[in-house]
Amino acid sequence: MANQQSTSENPRVDLDYRRKKNAEDMRYQVITFSLMIFLTLIAFAAVGFGDLSNWFVVPFILLLAVVQVIFQLYYFMHMSHKGHEAPQLFLYSGVLVGFITVLAFMTIIWW
Repeated sequence: MANQQSTSENPRVDLDYRRKKNAEDMRYQVITFSLMIFLTLIAFAAVGFGDLSNWFVVPFILLLAVVQVIFQLYYFMHMSHKGHEAPQLFLYSGVLVGFITVLAFMTIIWW
């Protein structure tokens, strides 16, 4: 439903569609923002809880960071909307190159 467009020639119907669409997008943004705050509090709690090992805390925080980046890309930067295919291509290409670079450093140089 996120990529549907109104095809009506009636401006009143188009206005109603845009209002409904904007309200839906705002609801998703508020929910996502709340989830991001919750994930941040979980990360602070993981660090503040002294009994957890660093071998657990560091990957856990990195996982929470990846989830927050995905939320930001898709809901705050509107990457889920139609017309963002070129930025998505460049973004995912950069992530792939970065991942391959880190993998190469870890396996060839740092090992």
